[in-house]
Amino acid sequence: MYTRAAAPRTAVVVGAGMVGLATAWHLQERGIEVTVLDRSGVAAGASWGNAGWLTPGMAMPLADPTLWSYAPKALLDATAPLHIPARLDPQLWTFLARFGLHATPKAWERAMAALTPIDRMALDAFDELTGSGVKAWTKKGPFIIGFEQEKESRPFVHEIRQVEKAGQSVPLHRLDDARLKVPQLSAGVSTVFEMEGQRFLEPGPFVEALAEAVRARGGRIVAGAEVRGLRHGPSGIAVDAYGHEPVSADVVVLATGAWLPKLARPLGVRTMVQAGRGYSFSVATEDPAEFPIYFPARRVACTPYQNRLRIAGTMEFRGPDEPLQTGRVDAILAAVRPLFTGMDLEHLEDIWVGPRPVTPDGLPLVGATRAPGVFVAGGHGMWGIVLGPATGKLLAEQIATGTVPEQIRPFDPLR
Repeated sequence: MYTRAAAPRTAVVVGAGMVGLATAWHLQERGIEVTVLDRSGVAAGASWGNAGWLTPGMAMPLADPTLWSYAPKALLDATAPLHIPARLDPQLWTFLARFGLHATPKAWERAMAALTPIDRMALDAFDELTGSGVKAWTKKGPFIIGFEQEKESRPFVHEIRQVEKAGQSVPLHRLDDARLKVPQLSAGVSTVFEMEGQRFLEPGPFVEALAEAVRARGGRIVAGAEVRGLRHGPSGIAVDAYGHEPVSADVVVLATGAWLPKLARPLGVRTMVQAGRGYSFSVATEDPAEFPIYFPARRVACTPYQNRLRIAGTMEFRGPDEPLQTGRVDAILAAVRPLFTGMDLEHLEDIWVGPRPVTPDGLPLVGATRAPGVFVAGGHGMWGIVLGPATGKLLAEQIATGTVPEQIRPFDPLR
């Protein structure tokens, strides 16, 4: 465990996504001077093109018992929502083996119990940001949950009930007149629910606003700074980045998403982090899209986005820097064509792929490494946006006080 002789005065945060910038903002709240380094720029990774869902009621472990029914299809069907490339990749197959070991009811329940405390503080953490200078918005749902067949709804309803059993309130009601509220739904959607108590945002603009708030408080954000290593010395921890002078600070936070193992593994963080890449694009609709829409059986999430509808989906286990696979966009389109009407699915804009950092046990990596003064914040899987502000708040508390908050104890990166 990291111990310090005095409270830190300076920090370097590596990574300018939601998690990294929220951590920087909360470190500033505690009077710590912050520099943020990113190899590309603000919201350049998984924080830009995702669905922007603030759904703590759905922030649950990715590995669940249904994995055993759809994983074989992922290997054989290139259009399946979960895509695993058929190739010789020992690291990927090791990850998948460990991931599969957690796809049991008991493992899911343990992970859900560990996530529930931070899930419950997630929305308040957004209110703290927007109420203290972050000029961006979050909007309440309801979220529309659609199924082609009644029987497809049962696993989703069961999961929500399990989330409530773990300690959250997730109101879920059947809708009998769904098309009056959501005219985009086709007649192919037979069963519709309305889920309350959740919110959404436009992720890129929100993270940009968070970056501006960090700058307004005196923080420095350096784009194009790919960090290659850390060095401990008499003046603190020196962070070396290609093409830049070293930046020294009392503490360093690694919040590099799917690229976390490159810097964190030498520091004792052995939990695997696999890029689970998601894709999205936006389309025009005849009637304005007002509410988020989710098709659990197709694993497609849709969100109103700048007067269009953003359609996001797929979990593709590839390297974080591999090229965009157009076949995955085609697969999402094929999944939603029978489900929508009054929508232009021929002219796509904002086509995007981003790597989400997935851990085998479904829990983030938040806390101290074996290197004094170096911390990590990542591995949130699909929930980096919704849990980012709460993660930043709790980790900043640990860094400033030396005490690990109860909510992040299960996320020990040295577990």
